[in-house]
Amino acid sequence: MVRGGNGAKARHFRWEVGYVFWSPDCEENMLIGINGRYPGPTIHAKFGTPWADGTASISQCPIKPDETFTYRFKADKAGTYFYHGHYGMQRSAGLYGSLIVDVAQGVKEPFHYDGELNLLLSDWYHQSMHSQMLGLSSIPFRWIGEPQSLLINGRGQYNCSLAAHILDDGSSSCQIKSNDCAPLALRVLPKKTYRIRIASTTSLSSLNLAIGNHKMTVDLSSTACRMHFHAGKPPEDFPSNYDVMIPPINPNSTQGNNVYKIEFNSTIDVILQNACALSVNVSEIHPWHLHGHDFWVLGYGEGRFGDTDIARFNLKNPPLRNTVVIFPFGWTAIRFVANNPGVWAFHCHIEPHLHMGMGVIFSEGVELVGNIPSLSTDLRSNREDVDKPSPLREINTYLVCC
Repeated sequence: MVRGGNGAKARHFRWEVGYVFWSPDCEENMLIGINGRYPGPTIHAKFGTPWADGTASISQCPIKPDETFTYRFKADKAGTYFYHGHYGMQRSAGLYGSLIVDVAQGVKEPFHYDGELNLLLSDWYHQSMHSQMLGLSSIPFRWIGEPQSLLINGRGQYNCSLAAHILDDGSSSCQIKSNDCAPLALRVLPKKTYRIRIASTTSLSSLNLAIGNHKMTVDLSSTACRMHFHAGKPPEDFPSNYDVMIPPINPNSTQGNNVYKIEFNSTIDVILQNACALSVNVSEIHPWHLHGHDFWVLGYGEGRFGDTDIARFNLKNPPLRNTVVIFPFGWTAIRFVANNPGVWAFHCHIEPHLHMGMGVIFSEGVELVGNIPSLSTDLRSNREDVDKPSPLREINTYLVCC
C-alpha cells in the first residue's frame, strides 16, 4: 500500500510474485514476474519506516513461498524511482519495476512538457540467478561475465545479427520470434516537448542513452558530480601519490561482519575509497546506495583520500542524492544525518558485488522504532521532532573501502 502525503488517498496493489517463462530478448528463459507479467507494474503515486524497506535479514525476514507481506509507506518525495527484489540476486532475474511519484496536486512543475514517457533499462543473462550465485561462491571463482542482452522496458534482441535480413530500402531488421521481445514503440508528435523518465535496473552494466538526431535536456542539479576518467590502464602516479601498482596494506581492512552503531540525529561523513579489484591494475566503478536516507555529495577525487582533500569539500550547495558513484582508483565523500530510526543497508548496487558482501549496515535510534506493526496499523513518520538536515553540522566520520 502506497500512501501519499497531505491527505492524498492510499493506493492498494496486490502482487503475486513467482517464476514464469518469458522471452525478453527472443530467447525463452525463466524469470521472476509479478502477477504473471514482466517487468513488474509501474506504480504511480502522488507526493504527499524501516518495516517497508524490504532488505532481507536486515529490516525483515525474507518473504517465504506462499507467504504474504504487506508494505506500507508514504510517497513523500516526488521523483523517478524503481523497486526491486532484495534477496539473493533476484533483481538480475527480473524482479523489478518503476515507481513514479508525481508532484502534489496544485504544485507547478519546474518546466513545461506536452507528454511523458517512461523507460526502464536493464541487462539480461541467459544463465539463471542460481547458477550465477553458485559461480560467485565457487572455488575456483566464476565471474558472471557480460550480459547477453540489454533491455528497454523488458524488451531486447539477442544475437540479432543472425536473424537480420536486408529490406528493400537497404536498412536491416530483426525477425521477432515472440511478442515478449517486440521492440518498444514510443509514439510522439512533432514539435512537442516530452519528459522521459529513465531508471536503470541493470545488475552489472553501466549504460549511456541517446536518441538519434535529437538533443536532450537533462533535468538535474547544476551541482551534480561530473568526473571524466580513462577506463584503461591507470597511470602509475596520481596527484595524491597513491601507488596503484603496489597498493599498501590497509591496517583497517577487516572481515565485514559488524554493524556500525550511530548516535541518533548525529551527522555522519563517509569516505568511499576505491582501490584495486582482483588484480593490482584493475579498479571498477561502484554505485553505492544508502537505504532510509538522502545524503549530500561533498566531493570526489582521484587516488587515495587525504587530509588535504577536506578543503575541497562543497559545503555550500552539495547535491542531495541516495546513490553515488565511486570512480576507479578514486574516492567520494558523502554526509548524511542519522535521523531515521532503524537498521539500514549501505551497499554497492552492482548485483554480484552486493552478493559477495560489498555493503555495510548502519544502526541508529533502534530504541525508537517500537514493535513490529500489525497489518491494520498505519506506519506514520515520528520524525517531526528531528532537526532539519543541514550539511554544516558536527560530524562523525567512517571510511568504507571498495
